[in-house]
Amino acid sequence: MRLKQIGLTTAVAILAFLLGACEGDDGNDGAAGAPGSDGANGPDGADGADGTDANASVSLRLVGTTPAVAENFDESAAEIVAYHSGSKTAFLVNSSSGAVDVVDLSDVTSPTIILQLDVAGDVETAVADLSDGDLGGVNSVDVSGDHMAVAVEADTKQDTGYIAFYNVDGTFVSAVAAGALPDKVGFSPDGKYAVVANEGEPNDDYSNDPEGTITVIDVSGGFDIPVVATADFTDFNVGGSKSLSGPVRVSAKSDSVAQDLEPEFIAFSDDSGTAYATLQENNAVAVIDLASADVTTVLGIGFKDYGLPGNEIDASNRDGGVNLKSWSIFGTYMPDGFDSYAVNGVTYLVTANEGDGREYVSDATDEADCTAQGGFLFDDGDCFHYLDEIRVRDLDASQFTDDLVAELGADFQDQDKLGRLKMITDLGLEDASACTTLATTGQPIAYPDETPVAGCVYEDIYSFGSRSFTIWNLDTGRAVFDSGSDFEVITAQQLGGSFNASNDSNEGDDRSDDKGPEPEAIEIATINGNTFAFIALERVGGVMVYNITNPQNAKFVQYVNPRDFTVSDDAVEANLAGPLGPEDVKFITQDDEMYLLVSNEVSGTLSVYSVTLL
Repeated sequence: MRLKQIGLTTAVAILAFLLGACEGDDGNDGAAGAPGSDGANGPDGADGADGTDANASVSLRLVGTTPAVAENFDESAAEIVAYHSGSKTAFLVNSSSGAVDVVDLSDVTSPTIILQLDVAGDVETAVADLSDGDLGGVNSVDVSGDHMAVAVEADTKQDTGYIAFYNVDGTFVSAVAAGALPDKVGFSPDGKYAVVANEGEPNDDYSNDPEGTITVIDVSGGFDIPVVATADFTDFNVGGSKSLSGPVRVSAKSDSVAQDLEPEFIAFSDDSGTAYATLQENNAVAVIDLASADVTTVLGIGFKDYGLPGNEIDASNRDGGVNLKSWSIFGTYMPDGFDSYAVNGVTYLVTANEGDGREYVSDATDEADCTAQGGFLFDDGDCFHYLDEIRVRDLDASQFTDDLVAELGADFQDQDKLGRLKMITDLGLEDASACTTLATTGQPIAYPDETPVAGCVYEDIYSFGSRSFTIWNLDTGRAVFDSGSDFEVITAQQLGGSFNASNDSNEGDDRSDDKGPEPEAIEIATINGNTFAFIALERVGGVMVYNITNPQNAKFVQYVNPRDFTVSDDAVEANLAGPLGPEDVKFITQDDEMYLLVSNEVSGTLSVYSVTLL
């Protein structure tokens, strides 16, 4: 490098000497030439793509509903909904009838049930090993192209369930075996796979606890010859080849990890290569490779700190109404419904954080009958075998550490503070292994005397659900957005004294000690370049709308709830209060207009909302 610098300097000096030796007097400047003419304009460039308005809004308005029948109140007559655009038809799970209702939507202002499919009967007829009565209720339905898939459980829920395939005209095509208690079935975006979350719940006395599994059905060769594979969780058992990631909640009552994991809901990556399943009670999400039908990851998603600003909750139904406060306790997300979308090459999961406890109860004639069944508590015909929730006030003061008492205040167990809140019994313990009753009753107190169990001491309090929706970056496994206290704040502002009502009563503040408004289901839709999330609130009712185009900066758009809170509870039970208990949501387009379908489990109705871009 140094030699190159020297050479360059020498060359410059020589060039300067030669130029100086040739230098003479400058001549006179010539006359200036005439200016040249302008060249012709080039063609216009192509128009750039329209930008998107990150603050775009939509407006929902109820335009139609199926009739509210008194006999359908609280009978699960409308759970999951699917849609076929070509025939303008909705398919509605009617669990009370063990069927799928076919709904004509050609007039969205007057949706009409025109047919009912006897799914259990069709499968029992088609499968040689089944007899009449072997199958039970229908749990979900989905549509891809001109076919639909329906999940039907066994009459004994721990036995094998089935997936039935139909043409959308209602013609039965085929059926395949799934796992125990097939809950949510969904088609991958490319239509190649039907994927089923088999929940595998225990029976009433917890004596039969089947494994939770994922059934992956390849229908690319035709719905008459589906190819079935099972993705299970046995590799995550103790000593298995795979490890759980993060704080996955596994019950001490269960005999294995695979038996305890309970898949609830299904979503997909945009490229149809991956499925995701919520494991609600386990507070986790499973990732499934569809080509290999293999569960690659079980990711625990952690907890929400109610002590942070913006995360306030109303923790009591005995505090005189709306009373949102900051508490140094935690929410356990436990999502139910969820959806996914991609932004800049990153997949995000959007979860409705309902929360769910485990309660296994059989019928008993008296206390002696309950004891003979192996139960630990008899209560008015109910024999409790396992329960993982308890009110904060029902624990002895000695069962909380001094540090926790100092943090929450000496009176935190009062019923107008945290005393009424239902907490999770197997989280927050100082030493979970010392709380010996968790593996039998799930309770930190002994019955029937309700005395504290030695070793069951809590250093933190965890409650069910998080009263919010959350957006998760799957590359990192971390939350990038949570709606915080929005749902309780917004419903309190709009509904006043009806805040945190339940779905079968108009009494306000009723669900504050449980899980608040209970976000149940989510649907994601892209409208005019913007991405929106529609979140159904199961208890108080209605739909929240957020613009989630920017995952880290989601914006509230609208809350709509056409429920009538002015009528008496007698009128509510007569099904005269409007839509109650939204369970599922589906965004559709029909005749160049946009709509949101909402199935209401408690009122047993299907609501149709128009969706207008503002």
